[in-house]
This record gives sequence, structure tokens and C-alpha cells, in this order.
Amino acid sequence: MIRSIARGCAAGAAGTTALNAVTYADMALRGRSASSTPETAVDKITTRMGHPVPDTSGRDNRLTGLGALSGIAVGTATGAAVSLIHRAGARGPLWLGGLLTGALAMALTDVPMARLGVSDPRTWSVRDWTADVVPHIAYGLVTYGVITASDQRR
Repeated sequence: MIRSIARGCAAGAAGTTALNAVTYADMALRGRSASSTPETAVDKITTRMGHPVPDTSGRDNRLTGLGALSGIAVGTATGAAVSLIHRAGARGPLWLGGLLTGALAMALTDVPMARLGVSDPRTWSVRDWTADVVPHIAYGLVTYGVITASDQRR
């Protein structure tokens, strides 16, 4: 089981790198700015937990860093969960496993954002949805691909 978790963490880290690469490529191509939703979510979560990020010099930078780290944590944990599910016998072709893995990661980020009132996906445009879906598909395909690659080696 520990090997499956470690393999999933590595797969999730690879998928997170793919998600970030697609996101940054989109930003470079369209000239759009980075989303502020991760740091806004971190700010709300830490405040609700009674441990807000101190209002000192560098606060915005700390929130940006914590927002990025939270994305890495979600990506890595999602990879670990999918690897355990795969180990339990739930297996499918790369395209299906990749789409489901990407959808899971997207839900694990978008649902909390909506529940915190940081963003409302019901108001998103087609362009907004595309900017969210495409990187998560890349995440899912890479993550699931790395997880299933170990099956092919055996």
C-alpha cells in the first residue's frame, strides 16, 4: 500500500507540473493574469480556522505561496487517492482514467472555492470553463498515465 501511495504522489506531482505548464502557456498565449482564487481561498480558510495570515509586510506574497502550495498538495493527494483506487482494481483505459482523474482534481479544487464563496462556477463563461477544464485534463492524463505505466512494466 505504501508503494501505491508513493507512486500516486509522484504521479500527482507529475500531473500538477503538466497542469501548471498548460495554465502558464495559456497565460502566455492569451496575456491573461494569474488567478487570485487560490490565495483568496487560503485567506478565508486560515481566517475561519482562527489562524489568519498576519497582516504584515509580504502578506500578499505569503498568500500567493500558500495558494500555490495548496494546489500542489491537492494534486499530490489526488494522485495518491487514484493510485489506491487503481490498486483496489478499478482500472480503465488511459483516456477514461485520465478524464476521471482530471475531473476528480477539478472537483477537489472548484467545489471548495464555490463553498467558500471565492468563485461561482455557475457564472463562468465558456472561456473560463475552458481555462479550468483543459489544464485538469492534462493533469488527469499525466497522473493516470504515470500510475498505469507501472502496470505495463510488470
